[in-house]
Amino acid sequence: MEKSSITMRSIYEFDNTMAATSASEIDELADRSQSLETRIQSLNDSYETLKKREVELTEWRWVLREAGGFFDRARGQTDAIRQSLEEDDDAPLLHNAEENGMNGSAQGDRSLSVMNIGFVAGVIPRERIAAFERILWRTLRGNLYMNQSEIPEAIINPENHEEIRKNVFVIFAHGKEIIAKIRKISESLGADLYSVDDNSENRRDQVSEVNTRLGDLKSVLRNTKQTLDAELTQIGRSLAAWITVIKKEKAVYETLNRFSYDQARKTLIAEAWCPTNSLNLIKSTLQDVNDRAGLSIPTIVNQIRTTKTPPTYNKTNKFTLGFQTIIDAYGTAKYQEVNPGLPTIITFPFLFAVMFGDFGHGFIMFLAACAMIYFEKPLSKGKLDELFSMAFFGRYIMLMMGLFSMYTGLIYCDAFSKDLALFPSMWQWPENFEAGQDVVATRVEGYTYPFGMDWRWHDTENDLLFSNSYKMKLSILMGWAHVSTATSIQKENY
Repeated sequence: MEKSSITMRSIYEFDNTMAATSASEIDELADRSQSLETRIQSLNDSYETLKKREVELTEWRWVLREAGGFFDRARGQTDAIRQSLEEDDDAPLLHNAEENGMNGSAQGDRSLSVMNIGFVAGVIPRERIAAFERILWRTLRGNLYMNQSEIPEAIINPENHEEIRKNVFVIFAHGKEIIAKIRKISESLGADLYSVDDNSENRRDQVSEVNTRLGDLKSVLRNTKQTLDAELTQIGRSLAAWITVIKKEKAVYETLNRFSYDQARKTLIAEAWCPTNSLNLIKSTLQDVNDRAGLSIPTIVNQIRTTKTPPTYNKTNKFTLGFQTIIDAYGTAKYQEVNPGLPTIITFPFLFAVMFGDFGHGFIMFLAACAMIYFEKPLSKGKLDELFSMAFFGRYIMLMMGLFSMYTGLIYCDAFSKDLALFPSMWQWPENFEAGQDVVATRVEGYTYPFGMDWRWHDTENDLLFSNSYKMKLSILMGWAHVSTATSIQKENY
């Protein structure tokens, strides 16, 4: 297609659906979006902080509940604990309820104070509890008592919103240095430590305080979540309009950046290629934009003569776009060369049909392409996956492939891989033969099958040998026609 180089002295963007946004409105929108971002970020940070505090209080409540049970079950076991703690080499890490009757023994409230036994309580991820026990055993040589139980509810991590299964543990040991080592080991393995009073009355007060704080915190969390949802809902209602405004503003600046500025004449100048037959349309469109915008300075379009080779432009529509895309994938023709996309509309789907050649499957493909063409508008507006979007883009290619496959399927007398007996066969089988005997068909004299391949070839011993040879020869003829046509066209161009 012949092209011309043009120069436009100015450009104006125009949209019938929405007027151009002024600079003050853009600045106001930028300030508003900045303030909204700051507010949403603040609310989100507050919500995450509150969720972390809720997780801490929930874990603390579980520690208080389980530790209270440990202390209550340990009353009266002072002598057993004293005797075990005095053994340096053979003190066990864990004794379950079946082995020593103490369920991982501890001691009562008063006995802990008398014996100067300290304890560490907290929670740890369940998958680390085995490693935790082994490290404590090797580091402290078994001079401790540990009791642990599983938290039945999953703890939600407020940072990544993943569920974490955790265990509550209480470790009893003698001496401040050992207690300090236990704390360091626990923290190094990701455990969270919490304070637990060894007095039962004080523990009940702690549980009551934690429950009260959890109730208040949940109320604050609920209000914060409602405020955050309301803000996001309000933003969501205006987001589409804001995105449209921003895209238009960005498109305007991106277009203006392609211009060069003439300081002497205070003018923006743009140079571009366009089809020669579209030059009048460009001038009338720019004049229409000037009239609608009420501008007194017209847009001047000058045609430039140049010796540069223009770029190739192939005009396409919905039907030819898919075929032209296939050609462009292999290469682009030079300027004013014959576009091979036009004959490809016939040759590409027909060569496919030569290989496919099934009336039934071709009919299904044809119906699928017709359905995508009929529902073209709603499908183009929806979100399609990768596979279906590829099929939808080539819907007209599928239409032609299905149509030609139906034609070649009739030639091959093939429908869903079964013979299609349209006319009487020109071959006859013997009437009397035994099972396993080789049978040779005889030809009916004076009769030729009127259309395509005789359906009697199906299910014969040399079916593939004959049909593949037939298809190969047909493909060779098609290839020869391709090469001959391209060669003759190229000679005419040069």
